[in-house]
Amino acid sequence: MSYFITTPIYYVNDVPHIGHAYTTIACDILSRFSKLKGDETYFLTGTDEHGQKVEKAALSNKKDTQDFVDEMSKNFRDLIPYLGCEIDDFIRTTEKRHKISAQFLWNKLKNNDQIYLSNYEGWYSIRDEAFYLESELTKTDKGFLAPSGAPVDWVKEESYFFKLSKWEDELIKYYEKNPDSILPKSRYNEVLSFIKGGLKDLSISRTTFNWGIQVPETEKHVMYVWIDALCNYITALNYPNTENDSFKKYWPGIHVVGKDILRFHAVYWPAFLMAAEIDPPKQIFAHGWWTNEGQKISKSVGNIINPYEIIDTYGLDQIRFFLFREVPFGNDGDFSKSAIAQRVNADLSNNYGNLIQRITSFIIKNSDSKIFKPTNYNEIDTTLIKSFDTTLDSYLKNMKSFQIDKALKNIFDYLSEINAYVDSQAPWSLKNTDNKRMNDVLYIITLMTIKTSILLYPVIPSSIDKALNIYNLTINNLNLINFNNFLPDSILLNKTKPLFPRIEL
Repeated sequence: MSYFITTPIYYVNDVPHIGHAYTTIACDILSRFSKLKGDETYFLTGTDEHGQKVEKAALSNKKDTQDFVDEMSKNFRDLIPYLGCEIDDFIRTTEKRHKISAQFLWNKLKNNDQIYLSNYEGWYSIRDEAFYLESELTKTDKGFLAPSGAPVDWVKEESYFFKLSKWEDELIKYYEKNPDSILPKSRYNEVLSFIKGGLKDLSISRTTFNWGIQVPETEKHVMYVWIDALCNYITALNYPNTENDSFKKYWPGIHVVGKDILRFHAVYWPAFLMAAEIDPPKQIFAHGWWTNEGQKISKSVGNIINPYEIIDTYGLDQIRFFLFREVPFGNDGDFSKSAIAQRVNADLSNNYGNLIQRITSFIIKNSDSKIFKPTNYNEIDTTLIKSFDTTLDSYLKNMKSFQIDKALKNIFDYLSEINAYVDSQAPWSLKNTDNKRMNDVLYIITLMTIKTSILLYPVIPSSIDKALNIYNLTINNLNLINFNNFLPDSILLNKTKPLFPRIEL
């Protein structure tokens, strides 16, 4: 199986914040899960560097536009390893390969009679790089505002148009045939409702600024940022060569996006692709937004969450875990210090970390750091072992459907079962009465803790590397294909330090 997952490419008019981090970590979790299953996996991210907003940001910073985007793009690239993410490619829309790809797509659409020249007149938001109908706007004392809260201006200019209206029926037919192609379900319904409301042809070029990919065969127009930006997903697979190994293996891909840019990915992008005789994306997942201590995050309020600061304060894996355990992926969530502490302490410190700490310490002290495979199992042992199979089935199902929070709940419910087994079997009492049974109990606890750790790897990889090192294992030894057969004759343990110190507020 092959698996191609992408973040949206991030707009470089400002520095990265927690929203960018959230999407990138989500894709990293899904990419690591896919690799754990043995899939050939390709994880793409990058930066969107064209458009009026970037041109204005460079001007206000008194910088050459290319120098400005070089600097800003580096901020996004440098953040990736800090988030514990492993990508396969980082694409920039100012690269030569992307210009070639985007202009080829344009020409393909034009040759297929999907583009025509006319005049555009309507409401446009520079901040959103989007056009809006008046019915979508809110009237205020200062003028009209877009649904995002961004100001809009009345724009009138010559423009090339894409025949989006022509693809209305095809898009409806495609989505009704593929109901899981947009998730969560509420977003699927939203997109289908928007399309059924009627699609108008889309303005896809601008003449009022120059910072963009030039429309072929004219010096007057640059490509509208969305036809340029969306094309990045196939540029990375060496488009326009659709016969190359990367394109044939990985397309169509899976896009993870914020709910605010769902329309561009689920309406405009599939229509461009269909019109260019390319398959639409396999899936689009739209996630929610974060608030900070109950307040909307914004520059004006001054409550933007800096990913570096929050990771330095609480720890990388602690933040990765909190973001995806606390809130169903797809919903809006609230970022609060007390919620982070409560979640990390309850799950990672107590349920998981403390289990490893107390059992490994006991084995090192009382079994000379080594335990051996039991020769027979009693009923309570087999119940715990079989329960893991049920947990694994639920975990796989939830991860495949992007329900990361539910998959984590499956794991921590099972860890509670292991802890209950520890308490009921009390190996510390068996030390004086039945040494063989003590070994058997410690082996089963250790084996099931190792298997459970593998399931946690996509979310907290650096901590699981440390945990596996305690058992002289690495993630290369175990994956979701071979770990069912993992039943070593003996397990030798190394000394350990607490993996997740409690967070004290």
